[in-house]
Amino acid sequence: MTLNPLAFPKGVKLTCELCQKPAFLQCILCRVTYYCCVEHQRADWLGIHEKICQTLTILRQPVPFLPSEEERQNREGEFLKQKSHMIDLTRTTGQKLLFEGKHEQAVPAAMQSLRFAIDVYGIASIELVPSYLILGEASIGMGRLSQAEEYLAQAEWTVLKTPNVSAAIKSRLHRNLGLLHAARSDFPEALRQLADDIYHASEEYGPDDIGTSGGYFHMANVFFRQGKRDVADSLYRQVTEIWHSHLDRIVRSRTRTPEPPKGVGPGAVEQEVEEEEGLDEAQEAEAIQVLNSICDMREQQPSKRSQDLVSVCHALAMLYFVLHDIKMAKEFGRKAVVASENNLDDDFSRNVVEFMKVCERVN
Repeated sequence: MTLNPLAFPKGVKLTCELCQKPAFLQCILCRVTYYCCVEHQRADWLGIHEKICQTLTILRQPVPFLPSEEERQNREGEFLKQKSHMIDLTRTTGQKLLFEGKHEQAVPAAMQSLRFAIDVYGIASIELVPSYLILGEASIGMGRLSQAEEYLAQAEWTVLKTPNVSAAIKSRLHRNLGLLHAARSDFPEALRQLADDIYHASEEYGPDDIGTSGGYFHMANVFFRQGKRDVADSLYRQVTEIWHSHLDRIVRSRTRTPEPPKGVGPGAVEQEVEEEEGLDEAQEAEAIQVLNSICDMREQQPSKRSQDLVSVCHALAMLYFVLHDIKMAKEFGRKAVVASENNLDDDFSRNVVEFMKVCERVN
């Protein structure tokens, strides 16, 4: 990203995009974003700015004079759509970076999502909470627990004073509070918060949905740290089963042979195509992080059930198939085949072999 020193117009005070200190550098691509130093410019570019640079040019340009009320309303409506899209994009990007362990890079994305949410919904809206939660989780990942507590306190206060808050928001709040207490080694409180996370997530998505699986995974990590391996093991197994079922549905949907049209000739009616299930960027990153973590643990426990290793390897193979990485799909598929040699579940073993045949056909 090219840098350009600024000649400040008289009376105009420019501030850094990340820290709000006086700015001396400008992005020469959008020319509406400023920074106090090269480090902050680079951090913003890597975190989110590369994705939103051109859109910021449109959203931050001076408002032109429009002669009619209809034109002004149309422009405001278009801007509202773009800002709403930016909220979704920046939040998904921030969550994806968290799952990838890139906590510092997640901060610029979360800050942008917070700015747009304030602009669209106002300073006290419940719509700001997801941004506070990303900032809180990023702070936990960087070891800044006091800062994380401030963000989560703001999110919790907003939730408490807002009626009819969705179970999804409550779930995410309790999950982050659980992570905060786990980082402080307060395991009883961490487990209590994660139990509330699972309760609300089950209410929103169902107990066997990938939206709920994160609560099980973090709870398993807490039990693992306490040395309660059997409890942790059962929870890791549940997480694997949830992702395995979800990915199996996606793979079956993508590889299913379409039904022929009903009837013959020009009057033939095409079969209605079901909407394909998929994963967004954040869900992809979560699946990669969670399943690889469980797989590493299973491979270090050769004396445990081979079924557990088969299941997680097969889930990873399907995940990479969904991500169009056939090389990695085959690699984990082969691991699943080897692990299934001592597995008593013949149906499961056959499913793995059938999946490998699908990979060969795609390749």
